[in-house]
Formats: sequence, structure tokens, C-alpha cells
Amino acid sequence: MKGFDTNLRLQASSRELSNGFLHKRQNFINLNLRNCYYPRSSFSPTMLKLFTSSASRVQHLTPAIRVGSSPVESPLFKALSQITGWNRRSGSLGHRAFFCSEPTDGEAAAEAEAKAVESDSEGSDSKSSSAIVSTNPRPEDCLTVLALPVPHRPLFPGFYMPIYVKDPKVLAALQESRRRQAPYAGAFLLKDGPSADSSSSTDAEKNINELKGKELLNRLHEVGTLAQISSIQGDQVILVGHRRLRITEMVSEEPLTVKVDHLKDNPFDMDDDVIKATSFEVISTLRDVLKTSSLWRDHVQTYTQACLRVQHIGDFTYPRLADFGAAICGANRHQAQEVLEELDVHKRLRLTLELMKKEMEISKIQESIAKAIEEKISGEQRRYLLNEQLKAIKKELGVETDDKSALSAKFKERIEPNKEKIPAHVLQVIEEELTKLQLLEASSSEFNVTRNYLDWLTILPWGNYSDENFDVVGAQKILDEDHYGLSDVKERILEFIAVGRLRGTSQGKIICLSGPPGVGKTSIGRSIARALNRKFFRFSVGGLGDVAEIKGHRRTYVGAMPGKMVQCLKSVGTANPLVLIDEIDKLGRGHAGDPASALLELLDPEQNANFLDHYLDVTIDLSKVLFVCTANVIDMIPNPLLDRMEVISIAGYITDEKVHIARDYLEKTARGDCGVKPEQVEVSDAALLSLIENYCREAGVRNLQKQIEKIYRKIALKLVREGAVAEEPAVAIDPEEAEIVADVGESPENHTVEENPVSSAEEPKEAAQTEKIAIEKVMIDESNLADYVGKPVFHEEKLYEQTPVGVVMGLAWTSMGGSTLYIETTVVEEGEGKGGLNITGQLGDVMKESAQIAHTVARKIMLEKEPENQFFANSKLHLHVPAGATPKDGPSAGCTMITSLLSLATKKPVRKDLAMTGEVTLTGRILPIGGVKEKTIAARRSQIKTIIFPEANRRDFDELAENVKEGLDVHFVDDYGKIFELAFGYDKQED
Repeated sequence: MKGFDTNLRLQASSRELSNGFLHKRQNFINLNLRNCYYPRSSFSPTMLKLFTSSASRVQHLTPAIRVGSSPVESPLFKALSQITGWNRRSGSLGHRAFFCSEPTDGEAAAEAEAKAVESDSEGSDSKSSSAIVSTNPRPEDCLTVLALPVPHRPLFPGFYMPIYVKDPKVLAALQESRRRQAPYAGAFLLKDGPSADSSSSTDAEKNINELKGKELLNRLHEVGTLAQISSIQGDQVILVGHRRLRITEMVSEEPLTVKVDHLKDNPFDMDDDVIKATSFEVISTLRDVLKTSSLWRDHVQTYTQACLRVQHIGDFTYPRLADFGAAICGANRHQAQEVLEELDVHKRLRLTLELMKKEMEISKIQESIAKAIEEKISGEQRRYLLNEQLKAIKKELGVETDDKSALSAKFKERIEPNKEKIPAHVLQVIEEELTKLQLLEASSSEFNVTRNYLDWLTILPWGNYSDENFDVVGAQKILDEDHYGLSDVKERILEFIAVGRLRGTSQGKIICLSGPPGVGKTSIGRSIARALNRKFFRFSVGGLGDVAEIKGHRRTYVGAMPGKMVQCLKSVGTANPLVLIDEIDKLGRGHAGDPASALLELLDPEQNANFLDHYLDVTIDLSKVLFVCTANVIDMIPNPLLDRMEVISIAGYITDEKVHIARDYLEKTARGDCGVKPEQVEVSDAALLSLIENYCREAGVRNLQKQIEKIYRKIALKLVREGAVAEEPAVAIDPEEAEIVADVGESPENHTVEENPVSSAEEPKEAAQTEKIAIEKVMIDESNLADYVGKPVFHEEKLYEQTPVGVVMGLAWTSMGGSTLYIETTVVEEGEGKGGLNITGQLGDVMKESAQIAHTVARKIMLEKEPENQFFANSKLHLHVPAGATPKDGPSAGCTMITSLLSLATKKPVRKDLAMTGEVTLTGRILPIGGVKEKTIAARRSQIKTIIFPEANRRDFDELAENVKEGLDVHFVDDYGKIFELAFGYDKQED
């Protein structure tokens, strides 16, 4: 009865602890993190054999072990007990532990004692413990076993494992084995886990259950564990590991039965210091892990508690320690199987130690992550509570009101100074929104929308205007300081100021500055703002495809914002700024509407007094805003938008203007940016002229600015290098002399440095004076310009000193300014009736039509001038415009093509230094052209003296500046007959 009572207490206590542990770790089985269980009610009879038969060997392990009712003091077991903090008492040891082991010398005694215990327990209550099954055959007698697949982790000796058997035949075979009192089977780990496409554990089990016979055998590891069938409840089978097995051959396929060999650990010396040290390191590592992992702590405590309830403790050997550590750690299935297959005790301990070290590192990382998150959360909660307490305290003391009251006070403070200037309809909306704000909860989304809306409404400069400058003389001075030339632009701005002074107020206008890149359109807008004393705001609409950028978003959208004009007013703080709309000819058009149409309301003087932004939903007065737009080509601007603008064309700069701009503006800026002093460098007029003619022929000056900056950067580098050479003498130099040394000369050759700098105290001063005399400023002239900016980019556009027969120079307009081009015609073939015309040179449709018209008009003229001349009827001609890779198109090359054809027909070259432009009708009338200034500048650049323009362009030429027209012989014609006389009616000796 004593054994029975003790056994019941052991069962109850173990089951209570196990149930408590399972309750705390309910996801343990589902996650398959630990597929190992500890004895719940009692240990197996095989364990009893170990503990009873090895009692004589306990003292061999350590003299402190005592068998009987006294506490057991095995070092390994003591370490585990100390780790868990379990207090042991001698009175609590009352029964034997069942722990599976390898065969020992005292197996017979152990077996007899095991049978006695089993008979006692079965006579008292056969159902009290499902873990104790009477086994007539010994485990080592089982040479043929059922092979059970284990999907996740191997079963280690001494540990429980539940598996689910779905195959009825396998389940029946297991039940039959229990009935025959031979409840043993082999548990073997699958070589590969559940298939990757298995979405759940049910799919994984289904895949395993489908394996049969040889297919299942090939999927199993050879080394497994002999497992006792502890209990069978439905399809759940509880296995208790006993010893290691190796599959030798298959006996039957269904259910899979195999022959096995029982594996024993390799012999080892229990007194070996290396094994002892490794085992103690395993325990030490286990202690470190237990400090951080409560899961491991529960495992070891449950195991230790069960062991402490017995009187005779078996030899908790080093192999068992290795199995224990590997079984409870979180190693993957392959690493655990490697430990199971290892028979060398020292290697097994090392493998277990590695796995536990990894587990310890994982536990440390987990602990650090949990600690960091906990600190972050607790810090935020603490800060929130303190802020709430601070708000409550301030509210009680009257120091601060709540958020809504503070916001309302801020908005009212904004509008109070300008309350009389704010329109009535806007003031009404503000009051309504303030009332609405007080009724909303601060945590609602509508509260934030209303707050942002009020923020925009109250921050706009309602009725605030900057004091304008109506001083025409002062404005003229400012414009001249910033820009050279551009008299038409400056005149228009001065007119605007004069009108404002006479009226006492100014009205907003729309000025469009058109011209090629680099002529200063954007900088002109900034200068105008400075001259008028207005705030300046620029935004580019190039590629703009969303109407909301101009008209704003509806407030119902998330992240809604007002349009650019409202943002401009907020930024500048006045209601009459100068707004520069850049690249208006490059407006895009996307899925969100047409921005060009949206700009109509913004720019139209008749509408922008009541401009409506979608976000604000109240009208704004923009009639005082001065809009300046920039464009490269006005043809790209939609006509309704262009109609509301006043276009001022900036054609570009001639060479003289570029020289003045470079001297007065670009050179000073570049020199200051590079840190070069004026006395250190000198750029000659010839070098500057060569730079403009051979490197920067475009209409603008942006490229000229880049080249000048390039020159000064190289000069700065040269000065620094030569300055470093001058500072090499290791002699003390006065500060004044140091400055002289820094002012280096043109090249190292001009710089005199003595071989032996250290001589006497007077030598440094004499050397510095010598240097000062030898050093000269850096000179940039036409001869060394290529050293700073490279080889010339452009060459002379005038290819011929005397144009040959069939070649005529024409004038063209491009977006980069004006240029000259030659039109060449030659005879390909002559013969009766072979007349024709071939055209090349990347010509557009307009110029192709012009060529056909020119051919017809030329034949008509030749028929009138020389009726017997059959040149065009019998000659196949080829007309070409050089630089064929450059597309050319436009209605201004007709007269040039006719002249080229007639030159070839009459075999007479045209007048020297002649260029012409103009389109011709079939009747010989000359049509007007555009770009007169650009074409005139291009002719001057090519040293052309005689120019032919259409009569209709006389007014355009008269408006040009005198320096542009100087030295030119310009003829205005309205019929091609006059061009024929000018081109061919000359005396060769005179020409």
C-alpha cells in the first residue's frame, strides 16, 4: 500500500505540474517548437533498471551520492536542481524513478524490482497510470518493430512524444502489440519535413499518411528510437523513448515493419577531464538560458520535480545530459537528428553545447527586443500621462486653455489687425468655421480638416499691399543695373510705372517675355519686381498636367491643398506680388484636366478679381497681381491664353551686346564666385570676342556665362598651384610677404625659387622681393584661350569668299536665334526632256513645297528673260541645303531657292556678300517673314553687308537698334524682279 500510495501521489503531482505547464504553453504542440514531453505520472520500468542497477556505480561518479532515504547529491542532478531553484527534502523521496537506459550490469535486479512495482500498481488501480505498461519482453529483445514516421523532431530516449496515426492498419498493429504485452515500436524522423505546398498541419499529416512500404522506408532516417507505446486514445499514440535503433532491412510493407540493431554509446572514460568540462559547460549554458527563457525553466523544473519524488536516483550520465539538452533546445530537426545519431559521447556533448549556445544567443536577442519594445511603450505611455496631467494642472491654474480654445484664439488674433480689410463674405466663412471648430471633437478627422482650412483662410494677406515704387528714374536705374540693352522691355515697365503714378494705383497686367533660352527672361522678371518694389514669386508650369496645381483640391480629398496662387499669397504676405509663370509654352495636359484652360481664369484681367480656389471656396482678388510669363516659342501657347497676354519679344544679343554683358555682369560674377581678385587676372577684348564668335554664338548668354566661369576656375586652380610652390621654402616669412607670395604669376616658369632657401636672415626678404618683381598677372588673350576652354566649337558660317554658280546664302530663324545657311543647286543630267528636280537636306513639308514653287517660278522667269534657253526643260537638277542632319522648315526660303536655280541656269554667280530671305508666290510676289532681328544678327555675324528683306518687313527693321543696323546695305522688295536685278545685275569689275 505504501508503494501504491506513493505512486498515486507521484501521478497526481506530476499530472498537476504537467497540466499547469501545458496550460501555460498551449501553443507549444501546435507550433512544433518542442516535440518532447516529460513523464507525467511515472517513469518506465526500464528507467527503474537503470536507477536500481546503477546504484553500485553512483559512488564511482561522486562520493557524495547516498542511496536510501537521504537526499541524492549527484553533481549533474544537483546542478539541474540548483538551476531551477527546487528545494529537495528527504521526506519527499518515496518511490523509484523509471528512466530508460542502456543495458547495465544490474539489469536482472532492476527487472525484478520493476515487476514488483508494476504488480503493486496494477493490483491497486490498473487505470491509475496509462504510462505504465507491463512488458514481458525486454526492450533489447525487440529486433523487429513497426516503423512509425515522426514528421517534425526525433524522439530522444527518456522523453514522451504524441503522434497521430491515421492508418487503421498501423493503429490496429499498435493495439495488438499492447495486448501481447510487447508495446514497442520504432520512431524514425522523416528525411524531409512536410511538403512546401502544405498550408496546414492537417495537409502535412495527410502527406505522411499517404506514404507506404518502400516509399516510406526511403523517406525515413536509418537511426531512430525504440519507443514504448504508453497509451492509445483514438488516433493519438503516446510514445516513450528508450534507446537508439538502426534500420537494417524491411520485413513487411503494410504496415511497415523493419529489422533493427540496438545501438550503444561508444565506451568513454567518465573521469575524462574534457568530457567533464564539456558537460559542466552544457550545464552552465543551460543555467544562462534558464535566466532568460521561462519556457526552458518550466521544462527543467518539471523534470527535476519528477526526479525528486523518488528514493533511488539512477546515474544521470553524460550521454543522458547530452540527450536532455538536445531534446529541450530549439534546434531544427536535422541538428537534433545529428545528435541522435552520434554515438561518441564527447562529440554528442559538443553538438548539444553548440545547439544550446545558439539558443542562448536567440534568447538574448529576444530579451533585448522585448526590453526595447517595452521601454518604448512604457516611455510613450509615461509621456502621455505626464502631458495629460500637465494640461489638467495648467487648466486648473488658468495658465493654459485646451487645444480648441488656443486654436480659436490664435485664428482670431490673426484676423483682428486686418478685420476691416477682409471681405465680408470671407469674414462670415471664418466665423462659421470657428463656431464649427468648437463643436467638434479634437480626435475627429473633421476637426483637422476644419483647423487646416481656418489656418489657410486666416493667414492670407487680405487687403495687404506693398508700397509700390512709382519713381520712374529710380526704376530705370535698377533695370540698367541688372540688364544691358533690352530697351523695349525696360520701356514697357517704365510705362507701367508712369500709368500707376498718374492714376495713384496700379492694375495687374500680363506680360509675356518670349525668346530663345539664355537671354535672361527669368532674371528680367526678378529685376522688374525689384524695380517696382513688389514681392517676387516664381513657379514653373512646364509639364504641368494637373488642374489642381492651379485651382486647388476639393477639401473632401485626403491631403487636399490650395492652388499655387494661394500658396504664393501666403508665401509673399502681400496681395500685389509679381508672379513669374515660367515655361508657359510647355504646359502639359493629363487626365486631370487642361491646365491651359485653368490659367484663363487666373490671368484674365476681367475674371481674376473674383478668382475662386477649390480649396478655399471663397473668391480672391488678384487684380493687383502683375503676371509675367516666359516662353521660348509663342506658337506653342494656346490662342485663348495668348490673346490675354502682352507679348514682348527678346530676340537675343548681338556680339557687341554680349561683350558688354560679359564685361559688366558675367565676368564680375564669375570672378567673385571663384575668389579671384581683379588684379590677378586680365581677359583681353580679343579673347572675349573670340570666345563669343567661336564658342558662344547662340542668341543667349547662358553658355557664355559657363565658359567664363570655366576660365576663372582654371585660373583659380593655377593660382593655388603656383601659390603652393611659392610656400615651399621652410623659412619664416612676414605676413605682408606671405601675401606677396600668394599673388603668383602666370606660370611656374615666371616664378623664381632659390635652390637653398635656408641661408641668412636677409635672404627670405630678398627672395620675396624678387618674386614680387617676377610675378605678373594672368593674361588671357586670343593666343592662349584654347588652353582654358578647349578647341573652338564654331567655325565661319561663310563657307565661300565668292559664292560659286548655283549657290546662294539664305537667312533662317531658329529657337536658339538666327543663322545663315546656303542653298546649293547643281546639274545631275542633261538631255532632251529630262528636266526635273531632286531635293535633299532634311527639309520639311513647307520647304519642299517652296522648292517646287521656286522651280516653277524660275522656269517662268527664264522663259521671259531668255526664251531660247531650254535649261530647265532638258536638265535634271539637284537642290540641297547643307547640314542635312538638321531638320529645316519654314516659309522664308522661296526667293533664295529661285535665285540658286537661276544662277545655275544663267551660269552666273550672285553678288558677293549677299544674303536674302522671303517667300515667293507663283506670280513672283514676295511675302513677309518673321524674325527680322534674329536674321539681321545672323547676317552681321557672317560679315554679310547686303541683305534683301520683303517690303512688308521694313517697319520691323526700322524698329531695330542702331548698333544692329549699322554698316548694313538693306534692300526691301515686293517682287522677285527686283531681287533678280540685285543678285545678277552687277558689274564684275565693280563687285
